[in-house]
Amino acid sequence: MDIKEAKKVYLDRKAELRARLFKEPELIYLFFELTRSCNSKCFHCGSSCEPGLGHGPDKEAFKAVLDDVKEHFDLKQLQLCITGGEPLLYPDFEELLTYAVEQGFHWGMTTNATLITKDVAAMLARAGMGTVSVSIDGLRDTHDRQRGLKGGYDRAMQGIQNLIDQKAFRHIQVTTVVNHKNIGELDELYEILDKIDIDSWRVIGIEPMGRALDYPDMLLTPDDQRYLFKYIREKREQNIPVNYGCSHFLGLDYERDVRDWFFYCGAGTHTAAIRVNGDITACLDIEDRPEFIQGNIYKDKFSDVWLNRFQEFRKPLSSLCKECQDCEWEKWCAGGSRHSFDYDNGKQRVCFKGVLF
Repeated sequence: MDIKEAKKVYLDRKAELRARLFKEPELIYLFFELTRSCNSKCFHCGSSCEPGLGHGPDKEAFKAVLDDVKEHFDLKQLQLCITGGEPLLYPDFEELLTYAVEQGFHWGMTTNATLITKDVAAMLARAGMGTVSVSIDGLRDTHDRQRGLKGGYDRAMQGIQNLIDQKAFRHIQVTTVVNHKNIGELDELYEILDKIDIDSWRVIGIEPMGRALDYPDMLLTPDDQRYLFKYIREKREQNIPVNYGCSHFLGLDYERDVRDWFFYCGAGTHTAAIRVNGDITACLDIEDRPEFIQGNIYKDKFSDVWLNRFQEFRKPLSSLCKECQDCEWEKWCAGGSRHSFDYDNGKQRVCFKGVLF
């Protein structure tokens, strides 16, 4: 059996798993959106975060969710994912996450790292953080310009070093969002990151969502996409720990070659989230629309919502798109990633058919 035939076998199994999870979902990732406030204003932010926006539910409301989840789910297979905005701006950050660890949760965080001083790194170790992903979106000038924060690159790189110096975290990752203007900096950025003791580099393409929709000239062209995936594959062939993100079906040439798994959008079957206003939904990257709000933690128990609602997410996304239904790749793609879907027009904004395969 050649490699492509082997991939087909695994993709068939993934399709079978998807069908089962629509009926029997398994919660693996629970996101807490602690705040929509951020000390930067990234042009590509899917949540349109910026300084001065509000924080999420108070610590007692979040703790009640943790208590409920502990009672009804297997914490051994569940990861608590802390995000924002910049989550370190949340007033009761240490108390909340210390409580989570005391209840048996494992947690990780996405951050811009500009607030991670030596003291903050020590706090994160005390609070039991296991994994962290830090955003570095190009070389110094590019990073600062795209994130709207002068000096942000230097502060973020120092934050990464402060995390490394703690020697307390299971996995330290850098995430780079690649766009049409910074794609030419990948080689130089790799040379910089290769000299520091991070565990992996996550390289993802800019997504047409949130604030990025206002910058169509920054979106990746088909040639950009082909270059990006070729670049990641070549690095992985050298046993360098570079991964593409979880998004999008990539075809037989690139599935499993640029990340450690085959494509599956787990929104609503593996993944749930609590938004800053207490709304219960699936992946936070999905457009915030009324039909996707499954409940609210101030009036609903999270476990009840997970077990009895989420039907909007427990059917193939391709059911909303005639073009996807008629596609020969539908069995494995199922309509692609939910966060990049245009729900008003019933079509997928990001499809690699005709680009990669």
